[in-house]
Amino acid sequence: MDPQKQTGRSKQELILKANYPHPLIAREGWPYLLAMVLISLMVQKIFGFYGALPAWLVTLFVLQFFRDPPRQVPTGERLILSPADGRIVAIAPVLDPWQNRPSVKISVFMNVFNVHSNRSPVNGCVREIHYHPGAFINADLDKASEANERNALVIDTPHGSLTSVQVAGLIARRILCYVSPEAQLRAGQRYGFIRFGSRVDVYVPPETRIHVALGDVVKATTTALAEWQ
Repeated sequence: MDPQKQTGRSKQELILKANYPHPLIAREGWPYLLAMVLISLMVQKIFGFYGALPAWLVTLFVLQFFRDPPRQVPTGERLILSPADGRIVAIAPVLDPWQNRPSVKISVFMNVFNVHSNRSPVNGCVREIHYHPGAFINADLDKASEANERNALVIDTPHGSLTSVQVAGLIARRILCYVSPEAQLRAGQRYGFIRFGSRVDVYVPPETRIHVALGDVVKATTTALAEWQ
């Protein structure tokens, strides 16, 4: 094998490992997946394969819900990447409640069939983290941004600051965040997870150039939501 090609592949593998230190199935899903496999096997032993088919279908659903594939990080230091898979449900001028300044809110709604890992939209330092308990109304509704349980990260970058907010949904009952203030994040780095349907709101400065429109389907890390001016 050509040594240059081998070296290039090794570097690429190291980059993927650095950006994705978790298996293809999210670690948060293993207890649910193992439980469903055991339940399905027990039901199959009693009622046979066809009798256990509903249980196996639920197992497949759990497997697809907790999938967590690696993502290629696009080049461009000024890009603000999507922190989640899903659909754009809001692009609106608002007041960022955590930085108390005019902003544009870009909301990504995740249904139960989307990948639910949350990834950093930028390279930056976590200045503050704010957790707020709340309700669990449908995350597709705009009022979920203010009513639901949520966890906000204020991230400082060389180009400015933004706020990325994990918002629980109708079925989601657990927001998981694995970073703390002063943590250094890389764009595309996995920093949290929300179980079973939710949304992520990104508050950017008004002068930011928006790259998406209402209804667009976006992918975490690979889709640029906006760009610093």
